[in-house]
Amino acid sequence: MENEKRPFEERLKRVEEIVQAMENQSLPLEDVYKLFEEGNALVKELTGELNEAKEKMKALSEKQ
Repeated sequence: MENEKRPFEERLKRVEEIVQAMENQSLPLEDVYKLFEEGNALVKELTGELNEAKEKMKALSEKQ
């Protein structure tokens, strides 16, 4: 997936842009739906990465 190649911070910024666009503009329903799908996919990716990082940090702290 193309989003996975982009840095975490860039993908997070894109989520923020999507939220802002959905809140501040009168978009056709089809566009809102596409933005929602994109944002939802990004949130799932980012959440997964955060959970992985959390588990790694937990494992490292338990080794000490």
